[in-house]
Amino acid sequence: MAKPLFDPQQLPIEAIAGEAALAPERLTPAWLRSRFAAPPAWTPEGGERAFPGRADRAPTPASVLIPLIQREQGLTILLTQRNADLTDHPGQVSFPGGRAEAYDQDAVDTALRESEEEIGLGRRHVDIIGTLPQYLTGTGYCVTPVVGLVQPPFDVTADPSEVAAIFEVPLAFLMDGMNHQRLSVDLMGARRTFYAMPYEGYYIWGATAGMLRNLFHFLRAG
Repeated sequence: MAKPLFDPQQLPIEAIAGEAALAPERLTPAWLRSRFAAPPAWTPEGGERAFPGRADRAPTPASVLIPLIQREQGLTILLTQRNADLTDHPGQVSFPGGRAEAYDQDAVDTALRESEEEIGLGRRHVDIIGTLPQYLTGTGYCVTPVVGLVQPPFDVTADPSEVAAIFEVPLAFLMDGMNHQRLSVDLMGARRTFYAMPYEGYYIWGATAGMLRNLFHFLRAG
């Protein structure tokens, strides 16, 4: 079993980001479509510095799908918990996705293919509405977040070799700065700061939380 470099849940919370929650009208499919169709000027937060040993390599292209599920009670984001024995990001909460392959047409194709492989989400259920800026991870990936609306009913089945759990979190919870914790750790000779967004027993942090912060900034701009 892969051993994580540290346990983020044992670290003290340094600060709460604290920005106001998004207005409910910005959490609807129609508003999200219009935002991605005509993006405002906004500034994304940076990614992560590559860990020693990976900084001298070109980042590995990858994509994730940010699936926005259209539930009756409001939009949710579908997330996965990775298996604890994976080499990169073991046991962490993540979006479905993975590294690009030569036969993928583009970043969107990578995200849809990986989502089909990891959780069985058929691409026919996903309506792509846009992408967010690429996000660099400490493990050496350059990740393109692909945002799509998903209309139930649909079926998902976890690939047991990669995914330990599939769950959903209300978009309203994740788009509230009061739920964004900031933490830091001394790791491999450097101080690293990251976000965490704990939700009902799931600990969302690191690159996934970083990409959610960028979605938050994108939707609150203007």
